[in-house]
Amino acid sequence: MAQSAEQNPLVSGDHIRQAVACCVDVLKSVPTALWHERADSLEWTRWETVEHIADDLLTYALRFGLARPIAVPRVPLRVSGDRPGGPANVIFADQEAGPLGLLTVVQACGGLLAAAVDIADATALAPHVFGASDPEGFAAMGVVEALVHTHDVVQRPDRPWEPPQDLCERVLARLFPDVPVIGSAWSTLLWATGRIETPDRPRRKDWRWHGAPLAERRQAQGQT
Repeated sequence: MAQSAEQNPLVSGDHIRQAVACCVDVLKSVPTALWHERADSLEWTRWETVEHIADDLLTYALRFGLARPIAVPRVPLRVSGDRPGGPANVIFADQEAGPLGLLTVVQACGGLLAAAVDIADATALAPHVFGASDPEGFAAMGVVEALVHTHDVVQRPDRPWEPPQDLCERVLARLFPDVPVIGSAWSTLLWATGRIETPDRPRRKDWRWHGAPLAERRQAQGQT
């Protein structure tokens, strides 16, 4: 078993499993006829958006399949798209399997990421476009991708969906240290990722998360 720098990481494989299970549960309620219509404000369909969740979970997991993740800029898989303007993925769900088949793919990819981050050396770093991060950071990224894109798919003014607040609090603390929680942790996460505006904060047009390991962040702030 890998030696952990922190006995109780802020975000772990268990939280990925919890997020994926929560998302799959609500996504099962999406009517079949709506899966190939556009998801909220995205240019992707609901199907493409959920396929993107699975793709992120898988590619995050693959980074920690390497002996030295930081030494490889990217796992060189072939990236393609089903249509111009659609997401560029390394995997695609079988359309003939229908929405339940797509959700099975999401569950499988989430399970792979959960296992990968739990057995990886807690101090290992892997590259990301926003900067190198550790297994805990990639676990938090996976949770954010699952929760926020599920919101894109299911959000309706007459039936708002909210995931567990604890998950939102954990990923905000891990990836958005610059964002104070105003209102609920979920509404704050949606604001932090450019989904909504609030009376106190206009909608974010440019946003990013901060994946640097917590120990590195504390060191930079002069904390012990």
